[in-house]
Amino acid sequence: MEKLGVEFYQRQDTVQLARELIGKIIVTRFDSFTTSARIVETEAYNGIKDRASHAFGGRHTNRTRIMYLPGGTIYVYLCYGIHHLFNVVTNVADEPHAVLIRSAVGMKGMDTILNRLGKSSLKHDLLKGPGVVSKGLGITIAATGTSLLDNQIALHDDGYEVNTASLIATPRIGVDYAGEDALLPYRFVNSTTIGLK
Repeated sequence: MEKLGVEFYQRQDTVQLARELIGKIIVTRFDSFTTSARIVETEAYNGIKDRASHAFGGRHTNRTRIMYLPGGTIYVYLCYGIHHLFNVVTNVADEPHAVLIRSAVGMKGMDTILNRLGKSSLKHDLLKGPGVVSKGLGITIAATGTSLLDNQIALHDDGYEVNTASLIATPRIGVDYAGEDALLPYRFVNSTTIGLK
């Protein structure tokens, strides 16, 4: 299993990168607990021209400044003040692109994952929804601004190949405010694994 390097994250085509993240593995190491999960759902956010992006129009805030860092940086933000949403910053510095990790399938450390979620089991070990992914893998807003090239949170490629027939693209979820951009097919799903359409 090989850790993804900077050359993977700092490419210009964030939409293609979001597609290629399907099947990759998130590995987290916190307090001597190692957990991992295979990514099965992502959403691309295409910088200052994308009305659904936090950085639309070149918006700079204390929160969005992380998106302007080089690709391979972790961007975690709070949704509704409760859910920690894990994003991968892509492209080069000052090009604020990112990919939201929406769902994953637990692999290693399932006892730890279940304990964090307060569950006794998960259907097909599916971490469904971005808040659940972060909670199960122990990812919090404390990680924002750190690097995926370190070992606490990293993405890996184990050679797994996604069946192209099962990989579907749809509009993103919950971005109706983005007008026409809400219709862009920037959400990618391994439909066989996740059972979503």
